[in-house]
Parts: sequence; C-alpha cells; structure tokens
Amino acid sequence: MSSFPYLDTNQILYKTEELLETADNRYQITLKVANRAKRKKYENIDIVEDPKVKPVIRSIIEIVEDINQPEFIID
Repeated sequence: MSSFPYLDTNQILYKTEELLETADNRYQITLKVANRAKRKKYENIDIVEDPKVKPVIRSIIEIVEDINQPEFIID
C-alpha cells in the first residue's frame, strides 16, 4: 500500500481496464469493488490515510493485486 500515493491517472485507468478485462461479469465486479470500498471506508474511519487515494481507487488496486498474485498452497 505504500505505492498508492505515487499512482498517476494512467496507472489507475490501466488497473481498472485490467480488472474489467479479467472479469466475467462487469456488474458483479462493480458490486465487489463498491462493497469493498464501502467496507474500507467505515473500517478505517479512525485511521488517517492519504486523502488523495479514494476508497474506490484503493479497492480497485487491491482487487487487481489479489487477482494477479499467485496463491500459495501449503501442503
């Protein structure tokens, strides 16, 4: 999350397009982003974070990172 303050609009647009391309259903992914942003907004109400990064943008970036990260399976 330390890279969030350094995002420019082109990176945000790229991440959004990447998320929409990987999604099977745009409506479902829109709801997922909105719900995560809403949850983050109220969970972190006491924590002062960078006001430049809105909860929706933060949620888009987190979801794209979750999709791109390979999951580690522990045997």
